Amino acid sequence: MVDLTRVVRTALENAVSVAGTLLLTAATLTEIEPETPAGRHDEPSPAL
Repeated sequence: MVDLTRVVRTALENAVSVAGTLLLTAATLTEIEPETPAGRHDEPSPAL
């Protein structure tokens, strides 16, 4: 005999575990912007 309460509880616990893992993974993924070389800026240098 299958205990439906236990089946539902286990399914919910597993779903919460998967959701937590996905949220943690999404939170740890970041994009690293490339560094600009020293002395180089996006703005043009003024003419002397």
